[in-house]
Amino acid sequence: MAPPKLPVDVGAALNALRGENDVLRDANRLLREGNATLQAQLVEVVKLNHALEARIVDLEARLRSNSSNSSKPPSSDGYSKPAPKSRRRRSGRKPGKQPGAPGQHLAQVADPDVVVIHSPGRCSRCGGELASAPVTDVVRRQVFDLPPTALVSTEHAAEQRRCHCGTETSAAFPAEATAPACYGPRLRAHVDYLVVRQHIPVARVTELLRDAFGAPVSTGTVVAMVREGAGRLEAVLAAIRDRLAGADVVHADESGLRVQARLNWVHSNSTDALTLYHLDQRRGTAAMDAMGVLEHLTGVLVHDGWAPYRKYTKVSHALCNAHHIRELEAPTEAGGQPWASDMITLLSDTWQLALTTKAAGHSTFSAKELGHLRAAYRRIILAGQAVNLPAPPTGRKGRPRRTKAANLLSRLDIYEDDVLRFAHDFRVKFDNNLAERDIRMVKVQQKVSGGFRSREGAEAWLAIRSYLSTAAKNGVNLFDALHRLCVGDPWMPTAISAGP
Repeated sequence: MAPPKLPVDVGAALNALRGENDVLRDANRLLREGNATLQAQLVEVVKLNHALEARIVDLEARLRSNSSNSSKPPSSDGYSKPAPKSRRRRSGRKPGKQPGAPGQHLAQVADPDVVVIHSPGRCSRCGGELASAPVTDVVRRQVFDLPPTALVSTEHAAEQRRCHCGTETSAAFPAEATAPACYGPRLRAHVDYLVVRQHIPVARVTELLRDAFGAPVSTGTVVAMVREGAGRLEAVLAAIRDRLAGADVVHADESGLRVQARLNWVHSNSTDALTLYHLDQRRGTAAMDAMGVLEHLTGVLVHDGWAPYRKYTKVSHALCNAHHIRELEAPTEAGGQPWASDMITLLSDTWQLALTTKAAGHSTFSAKELGHLRAAYRRIILAGQAVNLPAPPTGRKGRPRRTKAANLLSRLDIYEDDVLRFAHDFRVKFDNNLAERDIRMVKVQQKVSGGFRSREGAEAWLAIRSYLSTAAKNGVNLFDALHRLCVGDPWMPTAISAGP
């Protein structure tokens, strides 16, 4: 039986419904596509937001960074220098001389060079003559002063005598008499001391010599005296280099220096008893190898973490914790990084404990103490990683951008052994301040006297500076050391320790 035939209006209604359904289906598809697009855009916005937040944190950290919470030099602070901070622990004592301490003062000597007698002429009461009156007491005062200074000219006359055989023989001149008229070793030593040790510019040295001694020394002569002294140091510098290469612990640093109006690099290797400088146009390992110390070193190398030092694999590395504490100050001040403050406390307290333990005669902490130290260190690192999560991937090539706090945390994590080297071996210092003090003298020279006009002049200055720094570390009088140098018999570092 055929189905009943629907009315015309019902069929039209169904067709209309089918059309509306198609429209709704298309609208739904468009909405889904639009939703997917919005979700993708939201992901990009979230990524951009994270990137901007990290950028804001980084920029705020840069604005707050100064020489006290980063590796920036103090000269970069300008006139808005931060308030000084001292990390030394208070001793509880008042400043100045302590009760019971002997103190220091200018004391009289038992045998003065000159004695001047002052006698009263007349009585202060009646005015009578006192020339023949008895002496009842003497009150003594001593005045210490410099003697009058002036050049002393010494003529050396070398006789020639004829032997009965007819041969004429001349007497030998002393080593300092190198020309018909020349300056002696004491004045030369004074020049080297003023130029190299005291960083006085050459022109002002000539002025001082003229005004203080009446010596009309030219600037060219001053420069020649410094180079001549440096030329006699080849054996001394070789001895310093050999002892550094065999030392147990060596501190290294480098700094820029202007030579002939171009940037050069001064590298320094130091111990408590030795200092050696090297000038090079390069900063990396090629210059370090040319210096001739680190490539032979098998002990501990203390440095600031600069990557080229990692090339030396025969040594144990130790990182400067003074740098770490300065860098940890920035996230501490910014807030939101409590691990940074905890790490400062752990490192500082461990160093104080190491000093106490070393004073008691130990060379390292016990295994139990080292275990506790390592556990505390790891807890701080994990706490830092919890607040410095990796940034979400951006789809860009290369390493994702990280904040300075995250980079510092990563360094402390990767190089944990090098950070804590001072706790495992008490020969290793907590910081690299020894090398920084030595290399700072190069910056002082450039600040006071400017750069060097010639490479030869810079190398001569650094050679004598190596000699004087080493002599000073060993308690040698620097004028005596320079006088010996100028007479051709320089002090040699033969009986000194090459330790840290």
